Amino acid sequence: MKILVLNGPNLNLLGTREPEIYGYETLADIETEMKNVFPEVEIEFKQSNSEADLITWIGATRGAYDGIIINPAALTHTSLGLCDALKAVADVVPAVEIHLSNTHTREEIRHKSLTAPACIGQIMGFQGFGYTLALRALVNKLNA
Repeated sequence: MKILVLNGPNLNLLGTREPEIYGYETLADIETEMKNVFPEVEIEFKQSNSEADLITWIGATRGAYDGIIINPAALTHTSLGLCDALKAVADVVPAVEIHLSNTHTREEIRHKSLTAPACIGQIMGFQGFGYTLALRALVNKLNA
C-alpha cells in the first residue's frame, strides 16, 4: 500500500510557527512517527507553498498511490482547484483531510472547508498525532 501525504502552505515551518496552535513537531517528526507506526505502508511526504504543485501531485496519483492524506492548510478555505483535483481522482484514490488545529475553534473564515467534500473524512485538532489517526483511518478504509 502506497500513501501520499501532501502538506500545503507554511507547513514547512511546523515546530516553530505558532507552536501553541500547531505543536512543536516538525513535518519530519510527523513523517518518522507515521512510518514507525505503519512500517508496512509506503508513505511519501511532500510539502509545497504552491497550490499548483499540490494540484499537479494530486493529478498524478491515479495508478501510483492507493490514497492521499492532505493538509491543505490555508488553501482549505480558498481552493476550488484542490477540491476539483481531489474529486477527479476520488474514484480510485480516496483522500483524508487533516488539520493540526481544530479549525472550528478558530477564526470564522477557517470554519468552512472547500476541500472536505472531496474527501472520505476529516481529522482535526490533534496536532501531529492527527496524521497517524488519518493514516489509520485510510488504511482501514482501503483494507475494507
